[in-house]
This record gives sequence, structure tokens and C-alpha cells, in this order.
Amino acid sequence: MIRIQLDDATRSELQSLRRTALPPAARDRLEMVLLSEAGWSPPRIAAHLRRYPQTVRKVLHDFQSRGRPAFYPDRPGPAPDAARRDRVLGLLRDLLGQDRTWTSAQLAEALRPHGVALRGRQVRRYLTLLKAGYRRTASTLEHKQDPAKVERAKTVLGGVKKKPGRVG
Repeated sequence: MIRIQLDDATRSELQSLRRTALPPAARDRLEMVLLSEAGWSPPRIAAHLRRYPQTVRKVLHDFQSRGRPAFYPDRPGPAPDAARRDRVLGLLRDLLGQDRTWTSAQLAEALRPHGVALRGRQVRRYLTLLKAGYRRTASTLEHKQDPAKVERAKTVLGGVKKKPGRVG
């Protein structure tokens, strides 16, 4: 059975941490540790907090190995690659400095010779980081419109449009 043993200083620190504005996940993890220190078993803690016993065991093991940082869940996935992001942003700045208009797909293609494999959607995310303006260069609905229906709709709307008021 996993049982957490705390000294007086750590116990009082965790009790004071209880009264702060913790995220719900961190608060639950803190309660798991304090209940374990009070003598509760992981299955009993799990039943009380409506969690799985294995989740409680993982939290208690994590607390034993890492201490207080174990209350805050780790972010999933690998850490961000700041060097790659800076490299891509620098290349995009250079490309955007040219006197031409780019689409995100064209920018993605222009990055390929530099060893950067991105798609248009990912390029748009980098453009957002640069606060670079982006606007559509083509109307996306024209290819879906039937010219005859468009003319008919213009005629109908012209008939119901509010007439200018008469002054008299």
C-alpha cells in the first residue's frame, strides 16, 4: 500500500495551498495526497473522489518522486521546438519582405528548399505568430454559383428593395 508521510512543515504548506485558487485537477491531486497522509488507502480515496484507484496510485507515486510540481499535470506531447519555430519565422519574414503577394500554399512550397516541410494550414499558424495580415485572394463561392440563378436572385431582390422616400 502506498502511504504518504509528511513532515509538519510540508503538511502546513499543503494545507495552506488548499486555500489558494488551484485548478480543479491540481486540487484533486492535492486532496489525494492529503487523504493518503491521513491514512486512507488508494481504493478508498478513489471511491471518495470518483477516480480510478490506479489514477490515485500514479498521483501518489508522482508526488513521492517530484513533490509539489506533481499537482500540476504535465502537458501532453513533446516540448515546443523553439529553435525550429524561430528558424521558420525568420524564413517567412524574408519571404514576406519580397515585393509580391503570397498564398499560404506558395509560402509552404517556398520553404521546402530550405528543408522546412509545412502545409498551407501550418504556414497560416506561423503567419498568425508574425501578426502578418492574411486575406483571401479569390472569392470562394463563384465556382459554386449558377449564373442564371444569380441573375434571377438579383432581379427578385431588386423588386423588394426599399424605394427611396419621396420628398413632397
